[in-house]
Amino acid sequence: MINKVGREIPDELLNELGKTGFQGSHFRDNLSYKKAAPKIRSLNDNSRSKLCKSLREALEKCELRDGMYFGFHHHFRDGDYIINMVMEEVEKMGIKDITICASSMGAAHDPIAPLVEKGVVAGIQSSGVRGKIGEAISYGRFKKPAIIRSHGGRVRAIEEGDIHLDIAFIGAPTADEYGNARAVGGKSDCGVLSYSKVDSMYADKVVVITDCLVPFPNVPASISMVDVDYVCCVDSIGDPKKIVSNVIRVTKDVRELMMADYCARIISKSEYFKDGFSFQTGGGGAALAVTGFLQPIMEKQNIQMGFAIGGIMKVMCDLMDAGLVRKIVDAQVFDSAAIEHIKTNPNHVEISTSEYANPMNKGAFVNKLDFVILGALEVDTNFNVNVVTGSDGIVRGAPGGHPDTAAGSKCSIIVAPLIRGRIPTICDSVLTVTTPGEAIDIVVTDHGIAINPLRKDLLDTYKNSRLPLKSIEELRDEAYHIAGKPDPIRFMDKIVAVVESRDGTILDVIRKVEQL
Repeated sequence: MINKVGREIPDELLNELGKTGFQGSHFRDNLSYKKAAPKIRSLNDNSRSKLCKSLREALEKCELRDGMYFGFHHHFRDGDYIINMVMEEVEKMGIKDITICASSMGAAHDPIAPLVEKGVVAGIQSSGVRGKIGEAISYGRFKKPAIIRSHGGRVRAIEEGDIHLDIAFIGAPTADEYGNARAVGGKSDCGVLSYSKVDSMYADKVVVITDCLVPFPNVPASISMVDVDYVCCVDSIGDPKKIVSNVIRVTKDVRELMMADYCARIISKSEYFKDGFSFQTGGGGAALAVTGFLQPIMEKQNIQMGFAIGGIMKVMCDLMDAGLVRKIVDAQVFDSAAIEHIKTNPNHVEISTSEYANPMNKGAFVNKLDFVILGALEVDTNFNVNVVTGSDGIVRGAPGGHPDTAAGSKCSIIVAPLIRGRIPTICDSVLTVTTPGEAIDIVVTDHGIAINPLRKDLLDTYKNSRLPLKSIEELRDEAYHIAGKPDPIRFMDKIVAVVESRDGTILDVIRKVEQL
């Protein structure tokens, strides 16, 4: 079938997955359904311990077998040790055909790639896929196609039963002997454990892995003892110094600062910019810089932000400390300053990923967003965005909360350079649709700003502004004039990854890259 963003999704694939193609951002709104449920093994004998002497013992008690689905979180980002640690032990035990259902995977998980060839890992279901895992997907080395979901889409998939986790492994900076786990108070603090909340509630078995065992009760707990089967103490679960990646950075680049200034001016001239407005930025340098440009405008107009959501960094914490943000609701911490801030500020609170962005619960925080600033690898003339496949066709990115916040917010703004590494960012057609154009309102580049024609209200708002407004087609033409139109990438017929919309319908497919 041809879905609503014009992508052809093979009927055989749709039948195999039991899915339909993407039919619009609100296609499944107001739908009633019954949530999935895990198997529970009760514990009422107070002489029985959850503590395991080793990870191997925990795996044995979980009755490890071939073909299982494992859940992991990525709150340590490039400093994560948990996935590699678990999968190394799984390989030693001779287990095969595991599907890794992580909230994200990156370069820290390159050691998993050889396990694909050995048959230990059969598939990946994740948001972020970078490094050697992305290459392995793109070259068709997995037994089954990867499934790429947004953060909200992952929660939805677990709650609806599309993913059934046999075991969830939760790296926790602190935990007590009964499984109450927190993201602070230890030597490997990560701030929040939002991604793991759904894993703990829906997996058949839950193993908390910590490097700091603390006295009972470890409360207030991010992960409750009522959902935990076993607790395992190891030397180290992750390196918090590597939470900040090269993508998550505050920029000093003049071009990026110019685009950030454009974004701040757009926001300040909007009808949504008023006391109590809500805001989120993505992880790119220009997107993060917008917060700094907003501060003097907010101070001058005596405007407070009602709540900030994220992905939180020091710059947003500083804004709260300056009295300009009432609440920070946090689903992911991007730097050490934000970790320290959530420990001490009662108005900086942890939320689950379901509360953040699940499109199929009874209302998530993203639905209350006024503005979101996001990045892009590509934007096409229909405003579709690609944040997953690079210019070489290799999977090397992550939808993350991009589709969720774009769909939920009143004004979604993409900020990206017109040209990146001699490759046009604005193009005729993106390689992979990860966020549909109907959810994108404004595109900001260093050569001009395009407003989605679907948003006639925004066109009226900014038509007399001094902002450098252009059509998306004009931006594309400029990009092609400067850098030329790239030659098409040679793909093979084999589908190596499926991109799900946040509601579970199929947005796009990624095919195997032809190796020259």
